[in-house]
Amino acid sequence: MRDDNARAIVRTAAIGAGLLLLCGGALARAQGSARVQFYEIETKYIFGFTEGSGIGLEGEKEFSIDTIGRFGKRDGRYTATETKFEFEYTPNQYIQLEFGPLAAGHYIRDVTDLDNRNTFQPSGLFGEVRYLLLDRPASPVAVTVSFEPNYRAFDETSGERVQNYEFETKIMADVELIKNRIYGAVNLIYEPEITRVADGSWERESTLGFTGAVSFRVLPDLLVGVEADYYRHYDGTFLNTFTGDALFIGPTLYYKFARKMFMTAAWNAQVWGREIETGQRLNLEEFSRQRAKFKVAVEF
Repeated sequence: MRDDNARAIVRTAAIGAGLLLLCGGALARAQGSARVQFYEIETKYIFGFTEGSGIGLEGEKEFSIDTIGRFGKRDGRYTATETKFEFEYTPNQYIQLEFGPLAAGHYIRDVTDLDNRNTFQPSGLFGEVRYLLLDRPASPVAVTVSFEPNYRAFDETSGERVQNYEFETKIMADVELIKNRIYGAVNLIYEPEITRVADGSWERESTLGFTGAVSFRVLPDLLVGVEADYYRHYDGTFLNTFTGDALFIGPTLYYKFARKMFMTAAWNAQVWGREIETGQRLNLEEFSRQRAKFKVAVEF
């Protein structure tokens, strides 16, 4: 297991080094052009898995495809994805609404306690309300709170048919460390859920998350960064019984490739974790070895 952990850290470092080289070349080109202007940018999607406080302009609409993939368990081969097909609308300067369907994919082979599976199918619905509590320049730190109910017909981990109800609450704060150039963000996440499994019984669990990220703007439309995400898993919907935790670290990327279109991507690896019941060093019961995120969006 130490070799797997070491490989994950080396891979993270290699990707980070590649991004630093990209930054160096981009900065050199930017400094060579007197016309480069670093305008204000919406911060919501520039931090990877961590979210910024931005909610867009009043009246703005957006459609996006947002996929999160989870890779690797203790043994066998494991891939699970969830894709959101999002419609987003900002009715006023304080509120943003999102909703849409979900699709889930699972490729599982020879993983202990999980059935082999190779599926991709519609899996549920989600909605989200974001409310801007504090904004710049009135406050140096911008803060937004969000509430996101989800319904899933298939288990996120195993792909088995279930009835799953989740209600994520998130507080997002960000700050401009250097105006229009370097940004920092932190998120506090509370995610209770209940699941009705095949035998008709209900299982209750919850997750508490603390995440942080820094994003560097190397060109007006290109940002790269790094984030660290820490999660604690509990049995019970109110953080009742602690079962394990995990720490993920990895690079992030945001690129606005047209005036109304952008993409964001992130990858991170579990570099530390605990399973309380088994004493394993990495927590691969509640979490995966690696995660990736890719989102493409068009505004109108």
